[in-house]
Amino acid sequence: MTALVVTYLVLVAERSFALMASGEPIGIAIGSAMIFLPAVAFWGIFMELRFGLRIEKLGSFLMKENAWPSFPFELRPSGRPTKPSAEAVFDIYREKVEADEKNWKSWFALGLAYDAAGDRARARKAMRQAISLSNNSKTL
Repeated sequence: MTALVVTYLVLVAERSFALMASGEPIGIAIGSAMIFLPAVAFWGIFMELRFGLRIEKLGSFLMKENAWPSFPFELRPSGRPTKPSAEAVFDIYREKVEADEKNWKSWFALGLAYDAAGDRARARKAMRQAISLSNNSKTL
């Protein structure tokens, strides 16, 4: 999917440069506006890939240490955790984070717990914090 989006963005960028090279004021204006979309999209794709690669690196480190967290969720038939079991697990990992806010492993585990429960926004926030702390700790 990323390759398809990148192909589309390259073609849009090519058209925008052709319009800007036309020398016509309207072509230059439209071409300039069109180049904005690919620039923002390339930036977004780059940031998402960078985020994913960093999370993968942290996960690999935990796997090598045999420190991958487990989540004893009670699951619904749909596979999603029940609210009481999710809150209990979150409390466990939230307490670990509060006990040592500078430990990236605690933030990573909290992010995984949020992700397992389907709370992507909090999961990404916790994972960003884990990345930031791991960069500061120089453990990787």
